[in-house]
Amino acid sequence: MKTTGGTDAQKRRAAAAAVEAVEDGAVVGLGTGSTTAFAIRAIGDRVADGLDVRGVPTSFAARELARECGIPVVDLDEVDAVDLAIDGADQVALADSALVKGGGAAHAREKVVDAFADRFLVVADPSKIAETLSHAVPVEVLPSARTTVAAGVSDLGGEATLRRAERKDGPVVTDNGNLVLDCEFGAIPNPESLATDLASLPGAVEHGLFVGLADAVYVGTDDGVEVTEL
Repeated sequence: MKTTGGTDAQKRRAAAAAVEAVEDGAVVGLGTGSTTAFAIRAIGDRVADGLDVRGVPTSFAARELARECGIPVVDLDEVDAVDLAIDGADQVALADSALVKGGGAAHAREKVVDAFADRFLVVADPSKIAETLSHAVPVEVLPSARTTVAAGVSDLGGEATLRRAERKDGPVVTDNGNLVLDCEFGAIPNPESLATDLASLPGAVEHGLFVGLADAVYVGTDDGVEVTEL
């Protein structure tokens, strides 16, 4: 899991504060990313102290870390509800109640779990907060639809770039076996409208705009945590 932006101390504070909301007996959605990794480890520490929880991981990486930390893991279709989901974000616009996610190419599974949760907490460092979203929006696509989805993104005023793997030749392949287009739109003043447009593109499996899904954002700072209820 990559660490980008912010400091580990800031991320750890945000994660620890969010994990305080995990109650005994809860089913917890486990997000993917560097900040969420601190949350998974913090939950693991509480499990070691006797906390009874089950975790629903959103990626192979989250599942492996949860198991390493001693958290019992289950698939989403094995539970009737997710009480709480904790996940990170690549960028957050608090006023719009909107996030961009997908830096770890797990946004399709993350969105399913986060949307299903009774309460969804975002953990972030200050570098992720913006007045208006402007981060590239990841779009998971069927491999055979890469060019047609890219053309659709262009029609919407964006520029799509196939995400390349860093340690091997070829593209990033998601846990679902699909490809990822990183789509630059510049400033996104109306994320809800863009989310609707991206969802309508044939061959687009899921996009990284999370609009109106988060219940609270925990931002770790150098000396504490700022919590914003959405």
